[in-house]
Amino acid sequence: MTSRTSPLDIRARPRTASPIFAALGLALAAFLTLLAGCERPAPQTAADAPPPSVVAAAAKTESVEDQATFVGRVVAVEKVALRARVQGFLKDRTFTEGQEVEVGKLLFEIEPDQFEAVVQQREADLAKAKADQLNSAAQLKRGQELLKEKNIAQAKVDELQAANSIALASIQQAEAALNAAKLDLGYTKIKAPVGGRIGLSEYTVGNLVGPASDPLATIVSRDPIYVQFPLTQREVLQARRDIKAKGGDPKDVVVQLRLPDDSLYDQVGRINFIDVTTDQGTDTVTLRAQIPNPDGILVDGQYVGVLLQTGKPAAAVVVPQSALQVDQQGAFVLIIDSESKAQVRRIETGPIKGTMIVVKSGLEKGDLVIVEGVQKVRPGQVVAASPPETFEAPDAPAGAAEGGKR
Repeated sequence: MTSRTSPLDIRARPRTASPIFAALGLALAAFLTLLAGCERPAPQTAADAPPPSVVAAAAKTESVEDQATFVGRVVAVEKVALRARVQGFLKDRTFTEGQEVEVGKLLFEIEPDQFEAVVQQREADLAKAKADQLNSAAQLKRGQELLKEKNIAQAKVDELQAANSIALASIQQAEAALNAAKLDLGYTKIKAPVGGRIGLSEYTVGNLVGPASDPLATIVSRDPIYVQFPLTQREVLQARRDIKAKGGDPKDVVVQLRLPDDSLYDQVGRINFIDVTTDQGTDTVTLRAQIPNPDGILVDGQYVGVLLQTGKPAAAVVVPQSALQVDQQGAFVLIIDSESKAQVRRIETGPIKGTMIVVKSGLEKGDLVIVEGVQKVRPGQVVAASPPETFEAPDAPAGAAEGGKR
């Protein structure tokens, strides 16, 4: 007899789990256990990071003059364009272009033959005029003797007197013509009217030159030399007030030049002329200074920077230019306080002196200023400071110096 399973028996029987699901469950449990057993390292906090390294220099004091900077042009004291005063062909040129020439040196010579011939002709004219005058003088003397004896009319004597006067005038005319001919002959030799350096020759031997020709060459003097520069009327008035306020004299203003390579010229000068009129277009007046130029470094026509030093030198705080920072509020530097922390210090700057810049206010001598590495620092952050290789920190605060070394 076949037995049948009841539906109730089927529900009561426990169900066996599939092998695949069992394996997945074991793997998941093992992964969670492994993950729970792993220990993550704690993240490093900002407090544990080493302080940024910077280079700091102590503010120091130097003797600084009040300066104002302008742009000027070098102008030769004497500048002469040589021209031919008579027409003729160039016979000779006796100089080398660019050389120094002295006053009176022969530079050019125009063919003199035709001018020598004119001189000889004028000498002959003068000799003839003198001979004619001797004859007219003799005739007048004879007529005057005859007039005493009443053997000649007075009118005839008057004619002889007039003829003699004409002869005397002819002598003067011949002498003037001879002098003019000699001048023209002298103009065939062109000599240096001033001493200086001569430029390029515009004509070579054999060319026809004359008063209508371009300049044959140009001579410029070199030592001393002028520098001209414009100042507005406002600047002139302000400078005069500043100088008088300091008890100075405008005549004592020192002029120094900055050359095109940004170096300072080793000679200084003084202002010797202020123009008597003002440019109506720019409201500027031209000033001129005279400066020694023994080595010929300054050349006529070149541009230079003009530095006017007014007043006597005074002590001022200076720092390297690399320390200066600028934002919307103005100029500032980062200093290192006694706790080795970087702090913002607002400053008022003055003129630049080489690689240094004058600080009018905001800093004192000995304040440690960050000159390198400012981009790595934020205000209030502790820094590790080291001095520049070539800097000797004068009178730095003891606490700041110790705090800057770690």
